[in-house]
Amino acid sequence: MPAHSPMRVAVYARVSTVRQAEADLSIPDQLRQAAAWCAQNGHTIVREYVEPGASGTDENRPVFQEMLADAKTKPRPFDFVLVHSFSRFSRDNFIHTTATRTLKKAGITLHSLSQPLTDDSTGDLARDILANFDAYQSRENGKHTSRAMKENARQGFWNGSVPPFGYQTAEAERRGDKVKKKLAILDEEAAIVRPIHAMYLGMEGRQLGTKAILAQLNSEGVRFRGKLFSNSCMHRILTNETYTGTHHFNVREAKTGRMRPRSEWVAMQVPAIIERHLFERVQAMLADSNPRKTPPRVVSGPILLTGLAVCASCGAGMTLRTGKSGRYRYYTCARRALKGTEQCDGCAVPMDQLDSVVIEALAERVFAPDRLTDLLEAHLDRSRTAEQERRQHLGRLKRDLTETKASIDRLLELVEKGRMDMDDPVFAERLDRHKTNRIRLIDEITLAEATQPSGYRPLTSARLDRLSDAMRKGLREGPIELRRAYIRMVVSRIVVSHREVRISGPRAALAKAASDDVHPGISVPSFARAWRPRRDSNPRPQD
Repeated sequence: MPAHSPMRVAVYARVSTVRQAEADLSIPDQLRQAAAWCAQNGHTIVREYVEPGASGTDENRPVFQEMLADAKTKPRPFDFVLVHSFSRFSRDNFIHTTATRTLKKAGITLHSLSQPLTDDSTGDLARDILANFDAYQSRENGKHTSRAMKENARQGFWNGSVPPFGYQTAEAERRGDKVKKKLAILDEEAAIVRPIHAMYLGMEGRQLGTKAILAQLNSEGVRFRGKLFSNSCMHRILTNETYTGTHHFNVREAKTGRMRPRSEWVAMQVPAIIERHLFERVQAMLADSNPRKTPPRVVSGPILLTGLAVCASCGAGMTLRTGKSGRYRYYTCARRALKGTEQCDGCAVPMDQLDSVVIEALAERVFAPDRLTDLLEAHLDRSRTAEQERRQHLGRLKRDLTETKASIDRLLELVEKGRMDMDDPVFAERLDRHKTNRIRLIDEITLAEATQPSGYRPLTSARLDRLSDAMRKGLREGPIELRRAYIRMVVSRIVVSHREVRISGPRAALAKAASDDVHPGISVPSFARAWRPRRDSNPRPQD
């Protein structure tokens, strides 16, 4: 390490956390020690590179990259880089090696105040060993930090970062000098989150899409934490499961942003802003209106049966055709319209007639109270069975957790009675295994309880009558957006031929609507069982 001939020095100082900045590794202390050493040895500090709040495992630190870029300029701006310790320069062996190589090519060396080494092969070997040790220590620190943060989340405490819109952090308790915080509802933001979900579901008048909602909010002067609402803001609000009372920690990898497997997520309970069954309806609607699944023209176009009506002869979609300058409108087989009658002999049906046939068939044959009862009872029976199986699984998990806790208590009791030593490797291995199993079981129980279905209430005559009246009125009298939403709620396919129209669709949305008094516009899961499974003209459930 140079100590006699005067040289030009660039000092690099870094801390990765506020806690380090408050300890003896603070940036002012690093700069002070570097200045004192340079003055003692006759060197001149020509540049200070200060990097607060940056991890040593991050290659893309702005100030770090600026220093490397300056080092490659001509003429050479400094002779060596001085750091408090090599860990301040980097905590990743690859980054350390490539960065020091960049400096060496420019004729610049790297030196440490607390780890002085010679500029020869022995010093290079020692530097490599120290860099590997720093990288190992960084990984171990990361494991311990991650483990502590997961446990903190399991206990319901917030690990930092900006709370989701609608929440704020509030002090929950103190443990010595450490303040533990939890999420609390921020009323002024929660009062925006709830209407957004309601508008998307059509619970407050006309159903609105995401763009219409954000346009209305922006025009009314409502802001997203001081900024205009954007599509990304709206999407986060409509898809954030935290609003249902369950926030998940450890969802993405910090460096890559990749989604972790759900088994690694840690569930924590927070105050709920949106009821879970409303959130699930929103997710179903978002999935159904996704452009990758449903073209935008199907969701927002002026034609009632777009995307549903298909030709019985060839299976192609029915498209709009007009005549007499738009005075007449028809549903026509798209293949026939494009390639002629030789490709398909499908029919063309006046739009008003087909719309009326479908609406009246649904109103009279599907949404009559007696028909709804036949259609829904089997589905609700299966739902009750699934709920019973979920409860049994949850009971098994809780029993396993009780047994695991008892095993830990028995091990600790053996230590207390002097029958086993805490330093015994067998004791440590068994205790670690039980603790790991306890953490896993707690996570599985939390997820099972948090994701439980909202449940179906018993079907009553009054409930079925309300559903029947609402659906009939909406189908016959509502605006086209409302009628389209109702139809897509229960219809997945309309097959049109010269002699008949066959309508089929899933039952699950009917069951949800009858149980929860659902509002119009709720999308239907594509995997649900069809309410006309035989695909014939007789509208009856499967035996």
